[in-house]
Amino acid sequence: MITLTGLDVTSSRTSEAPAATPIVFVADADISVRESLERLIEASGWQAETFASAGEFLAYPRTSVPSCLVLDVTLPDLDGLALQRRVAADRPDVPVIFFAGHADIVTSVAAMKAGALEFLTKPCSREVLLVAIRHALDHSRRTLERDAMMKTLRENYASLTRREREVMTLVASGLLNKQVGGELGISEITVKAHRGQVMRKMHADSLPALVTMVSRLGGYRPS
Repeated sequence: MITLTGLDVTSSRTSEAPAATPIVFVADADISVRESLERLIEASGWQAETFASAGEFLAYPRTSVPSCLVLDVTLPDLDGLALQRRVAADRPDVPVIFFAGHADIVTSVAAMKAGALEFLTKPCSREVLLVAIRHALDHSRRTLERDAMMKTLRENYASLTRREREVMTLVASGLLNKQVGGELGISEITVKAHRGQVMRKMHADSLPALVTMVSRLGGYRPS
């Protein structure tokens, strides 16, 4: 039987959730836990995907919507901590919430040190679990937005010519156009032309915005 207290949900999946609906993955060997969590998750407006083993979850295609994994420590093929490590390495946009039937201090500490957002034990009130899920989905959403922003930033940077990258770096470091020209051995007029192209290609509407972009790019270099 499910060990969530205060559970009173009767809805079931009747149609496929929209593509943008956040997904809550559940990996638990206990079918009663999976079914009860599925009802709770879907009654809360999210899409539920349940798995009886780590292998089933790892075979599920990666998604581009906010998601999280509600995970038991004990699975038939791979223990929860090992699966957590796989998720952290391969799917960093999928936060992990442990929902364990049996756990000790050592296990819970190891899970939190490895990056788990929460370590809950059964029984657990549905309110506590739902708060943890909302927190995890917000974390996932922010990670996806940051990844999308960085992808666009890198694509824009890759569109610059070698000279435009040089000008961008020097301008962002605080040099005036005349000083940039002196560093590169080109005229101030040419620097202004390159600078205009940089601002256009990077979609930067101000110098501070460009400086922020350079900072975010760090040591990135397109291949």
